[in-house]
Amino acid sequence: MKIWVDADACPAVIKETIFRAATRTQTLTTLVANHTMRIPPSPWIKFQQVQSGFDVADNKIVEQLNAGDLVISSDIPLAAEAIEKGAIVLSPRGELYTVANIRARLNMRDFMESLRSTGVDIGGPNALNQADRQAFANQLDKYLTQNKPPKT
Repeated sequence: MKIWVDADACPAVIKETIFRAATRTQTLTTLVANHTMRIPPSPWIKFQQVQSGFDVADNKIVEQLNAGDLVISSDIPLAAEAIEKGAIVLSPRGELYTVANIRARLNMRDFMESLRSTGVDIGGPNALNQADRQAFANQLDKYLTQNKPPKT
């Protein structure tokens, strides 16, 4: 199992949590973004820079992931594609996107997008708070504990 991070919009505090978990569990983790970013020196943490452009990083993640991998992203269309390939997706707020709930998330996203396109100001998501960070850390730890193969 690998972890793939949609790093362009991933909050720094969430990246720090991912870095600690990747090192602690020795799970290969790759951050994908269209701009350079600093990552800690670790054999478990990699960075791939892609060209700028709409969905370039998302497409790169989907292209490389395997069933059973974990994708960290709040991008619902990316989540749907990753789930279609057998991955699990965890949002930076600690919500697991799965086969059971992704269709409803896509429908809600599309509905909100249609409201925005008609000029309705629906605002954006609330700022990431301590409860969100804790929910993310708990879900990440739970997933890694349950899905990490035993060391030989």
